[in-house]
Amino acid sequence: MRLQWNDSATGAVGYLVVHTLRAGLATGGTRMRAGCTLSEVEDLARGMANKTATFDLPIGGAKGGIDFDPKDPRAIEVLERFCEAMRPWLDAHWVTAEDLGVPQHLIDEVFARLGLGQSYHAAISRAADPAATYARVRAGLTAEVEGGFELGDVIGGYGVAHACLAAAVSWGQVPADTTVAIQGVGTMGGSAAYYLHEAGMKVTTVADAAGTLHCADGLDVPALLDLRDGYGEIDRSRLPASVQQLPRNAILSADVDILVPAAISYAITPDNSYDVRARVVVEAANAATTPEAEAMLAARGVPVLPDFVANAGAVAWAWWLLLGQVDDVPETSFDRLRTVMHAKVAQLMAAWTEYGATPRETGNRWADDPAPTVAPVVIP
Repeated sequence: MRLQWNDSATGAVGYLVVHTLRAGLATGGTRMRAGCTLSEVEDLARGMANKTATFDLPIGGAKGGIDFDPKDPRAIEVLERFCEAMRPWLDAHWVTAEDLGVPQHLIDEVFARLGLGQSYHAAISRAADPAATYARVRAGLTAEVEGGFELGDVIGGYGVAHACLAAAVSWGQVPADTTVAIQGVGTMGGSAAYYLHEAGMKVTTVADAAGTLHCADGLDVPALLDLRDGYGEIDRSRLPASVQQLPRNAILSADVDILVPAAISYAITPDNSYDVRARVVVEAANAATTPEAEAMLAARGVPVLPDFVANAGAVAWAWWLLLGQVDDVPETSFDRLRTVMHAKVAQLMAAWTEYGATPRETGNRWADDPAPTVAPVVIP
């Protein structure tokens, strides 16, 4: 199902695509960026359906997208009008969350103003005691973790980090000998960089909208993250002298073991795929690699760990939280996600190494055979 919304006040155009409903529910974030298209939102909704099936979640996939600049001072008003227009879906069927250009606190603020409480409203409203469920979910999202972060902000990046660690394990390489480049240091890319750094991997190169930053000896990731503004951009005026500043597109050609595109969709294309020098690409951004570019990388012996596995930790965890399978103790969530992610990536890499099956081909087989939904989804 495809819906298009036009904002008469600003000219913004918004889209909702529901790829699959299971038990009357679909999940998927809402993004905002200038140039967002219906076909992009369709791809992302399909990816969400793949994520929920791959991680055996009892719901379908959807996505929202708004063609508007998130830095425009009217952005929150546009987001609120979009959500109001989509309210019948948000009220009963579509569980949304943050995505590119829309941080979680902003979408929650909009939901509160609309009287919907929080962006998981469609699921929470099904609980026997919605107020108690809301309090439990809020406690999980805001649980404090090391580094001064909240669990809901970092769990997706934690999953990406462990997808990278599992890939390195598959070829027998220890973290200290593994180098990484990350395109994007927002919520997903920044937290992935943090946990890779904590695990001992050498993050040598990161990029934001202003360009690429490089240090062959490894960047001080926590210090760089402290220099970010609200849009995930790093203050160049406060960079250490040891950090080299390069053009933005230099990130793709970084001489590293693992490349993590964690910013925009379609970042790796046929035109730039030959610039990639990494041993593996781990998609932290949704639809980060075009199909043509992925085929070209595979022909060169470079596998791509698809987004619907590598970055699915955020949606899987959100539903574990909604279903009462994890709580507000961060270690419980980290342990479960780490175990599941390592198991799935090990299978993807084994199929690639042993049979030449790309990770996406293997993952698609999982997604095409989801666990059956045999009973209504019960939100405790």
